[in-house]
Amino acid sequence: MSAQNPGGLTLPQATALVAEREIVDKLRSKAFLVTTTILVLGAIAAVVIMSFLANRDSTTSVATTPDVGNVIVGVDGFDVTPVQNREAGEELLRDGDVDALITGGAGNTGFTVVALDSVPQDVVLLLSQQPDVELLEGDPASTGMRMILGIGFGVVFMMAGMTFGAPVASSVVEEKATRIVEILLSAIPARALLAGKVLGNTVIAMSQILLLVVAVAIGLIATGQTDVLATLGAPVLWFAAFFLFGFVLIASMFAAAGSMVSRSEDVGATMTPIMWIVMIPYFVVIFFAENAVVMTVTSYVPFGAPVAMPIRLFFNEAQWWEPLLSLVLLVATCAGIVTLAAKIYENSLLKMGSRVKLREALAK
Repeated sequence: MSAQNPGGLTLPQATALVAEREIVDKLRSKAFLVTTTILVLGAIAAVVIMSFLANRDSTTSVATTPDVGNVIVGVDGFDVTPVQNREAGEELLRDGDVDALITGGAGNTGFTVVALDSVPQDVVLLLSQQPDVELLEGDPASTGMRMILGIGFGVVFMMAGMTFGAPVASSVVEEKATRIVEILLSAIPARALLAGKVLGNTVIAMSQILLLVVAVAIGLIATGQTDVLATLGAPVLWFAAFFLFGFVLIASMFAAAGSMVSRSEDVGATMTPIMWIVMIPYFVVIFFAENAVVMTVTSYVPFGAPVAMPIRLFFNEAQWWEPLLSLVLLVATCAGIVTLAAKIYENSLLKMGSRVKLREALAK
């Protein structure tokens, strides 16, 4: 038989009612709608800019005199305009028709690069003889991509925790300060109130994440970057799965933290440790992205797995069973933390005045 609460509703019904209230409040919030719109437009703009940078013409226009015709043979990246003499090349240079002039010279190279008012570094680099570089371990192109993925996954997870998790604590404190919580608890049990808050904010957070994923996918398809989409597909799906349980864990902790104080000015003290827990994995992935040991360990730590594991999957550094094991650990930790948070929430919700100590909140 389903558990009943003071208002006559079953626990699932009461939870759904609170979740609905949280969702409706968010959807009515202009700040939330504006933020979501900005995030979606920003994601689409980033995809378009990435496509533009990848496809833009990277050639450098140069004028060449007849005595250096062989200098740029086999060198890619030049749009060559032959001229009869140096004077004609300088005229094109002053008119802005070319970026540089390559003409004969008395130096060791046998040619001279002429520019208008600054050294054309791109021309100099293209003409320089650079040795081939080989790495025994690692991919020279992976560093930049690791940084991009670390920032992408890390910012989304961190911002979602702050945007949707922290307000849970604030709303709990507000309900305690205004005594509304006493009215709510006369109708529904504390566990339903906690579960509804967490569930409602989780639905909104996941909806925003899915909206961003759809926007990015549409942008990649529209700009012809389907190869990037295919590469990111599996890591993004795993990120969504890890994000779901990771956010439930964080939101539960925020709710418990809010229940331990009665004044909004005191909530910062209880929220700060949780904020650090949310932020630390982001900084770890950014600063230790190339450290295989740190990334492996972080991918099994519940708070770091949503960021670290998708990156390892993108670079094929994880075995097929590793994300499954990491997810199991995250789910188990989530269940334990939610149970603990529920106990703190129930024991602290009706205690007014000074901040409830953790030992007191866990006493029963």
